Amino acid sequence: MIHVVIVEDEEILRKGLVCTVDWLSMDAVVVADCENGEAGLDAIKQFKPDIVFTDIKMPVMGGLTMLEEARKQGLEFISVLLTSYSEFDYAHKAISLGVFDYLLKPVDDEKLAEVMKRAAGRIEENRQHQQAAELVSAGAGENVITLVNLKTDNPYIKYTFEQVEKRWKEHLSLETLADELHVSTSYLSRVFKTETGCTFLEFVNKYRVQKAVELLSTKQYRVYEVADMTGFSDYKQFHRIFKEYTSISPTEFLKSAGAVMRVQ
Repeated sequence: MIHVVIVEDEEILRKGLVCTVDWLSMDAVVVADCENGEAGLDAIKQFKPDIVFTDIKMPVMGGLTMLEEARKQGLEFISVLLTSYSEFDYAHKAISLGVFDYLLKPVDDEKLAEVMKRAAGRIEENRQHQQAAELVSAGAGENVITLVNLKTDNPYIKYTFEQVEKRWKEHLSLETLADELHVSTSYLSRVFKTETGCTFLEFVNKYRVQKAVELLSTKQYRVYEVADMTGFSDYKQFHRIFKEYTSISPTEFLKSAGAVMRVQ
């Protein structure tokens, strides 16, 4: 759900946007509407919206000043200006300052829907980058993925853990380890699931994804290189499993890893 704040001093226009627009059909909800930039800034701080629609000229505090103050305080959101024909040039110039788009008053429903559609794509992209940034800031792989507890007294499971740690780059199978332990594959599979709560394949995939996070965070390798280095059979399999355990694609993670590292 996209959270929206509307800041507009003309009450008829503001209330019209709040009450007559079908926000739910755009997977959105208006969390606050304000009559000036000062109240709008407070609402942005409180509700952390995804999109802020704001007029330019308002009493107490104007829209651009409000946006500037919000940015200074590290508040991130998409901004859309509500402007009249007389302010058209001013609004157009504001696009170069980071404003996502503008809408002429009175707001056309179709134009609004079009802006919301494009904004939704940007919001999803930003959320993916944020997830990736959080993974990187969490320690480039350390504790990013919760692996099973490696403490066990079972000699078969100890051996399995040791081999995964040593041979995670290889195409390691439970059948191979069972042969090395001189036990049946079904027995080792059953014991492993009982001791760890997950299957051998799940454990290996988690371990490899954690290693992939560490490798991608270095910015030294391409995604397909990391897929090969971590023992996945092909890129598509790597992409699917990486996203399964981290909620983002390896490409998105790589982009945000680079962004975070450039800031440091």
